[in-house]
Amino acid sequence: MTYCVGLLLERGMVFMSDTRTNAGIDNISVVTKLRTWEVPGERFLCLLSAGNLATTQSTISLLEERCRLPSHRKSSLLAQPSMFQTAKLVGETLKEVISYTTEGGQEASSRFMGSFILGGQIAGSRPRLFMIYPEGNFIEAGPDNPFFQIGEHKYGRPILVRTYEPNMPLEEAVKLLLVSFDSTIKSNLSVGLPIDVQGYETDSLAAGFRQRFDHRDPYYRAISDSWSDALKSAFESLPSFEPKAPSA
Repeated sequence: MTYCVGLLLERGMVFMSDTRTNAGIDNISVVTKLRTWEVPGERFLCLLSAGNLATTQSTISLLEERCRLPSHRKSSLLAQPSMFQTAKLVGETLKEVISYTTEGGQEASSRFMGSFILGGQIAGSRPRLFMIYPEGNFIEAGPDNPFFQIGEHKYGRPILVRTYEPNMPLEEAVKLLLVSFDSTIKSNLSVGLPIDVQGYETDSLAAGFRQRFDHRDPYYRAISDSWSDALKSAFESLPSFEPKAPSA
């Protein structure tokens, strides 16, 4: 399992993912689940992945291979005329990979599932954010659903719903997402450090800040410790429960 978030803001986008992959409780490794592509001044793309690792890595490898092959250049990831067409291409490629890796039957196909969050901007259009499903279809973020989560999302969702503001700076969004990830890591062993983060500023058409947080990172440790202390303080400040006397 994993946890990934793509957040759409007025000033740009922030993407974050963990790096843990499990093949059993005693076989844990680190794998990057955040990929970026850019043509400076023309386009920037970021892709987050969750699900079967072989499926998602095969999909990404196929997309990258077709960027390099002359015979696929017109239909490559970096040649699409819009973010919609880019999301469509990623969905079709994911569906293709699942189709040829499936042994047959619903039980077999479920083992090869994967999903993606795709965000970015192409010159002449606005930044856009999509969630892409194993079936190849997708939905787009907007004012009513400004962020997408894939993987183990339930523990980190409440803080996003309560705190997100569309006009918050990218740096503030990173802080918000780190709290969301810290809550998830403390609740689920299948999500873990290091955490990768990628920022993108609207109309820059180039990758913004990129950073990895691990357990030694002083900023991550400060966020984790401060959030725990703040929760305890908030709990202690709540009114005490006073049982009512039993009715006569």
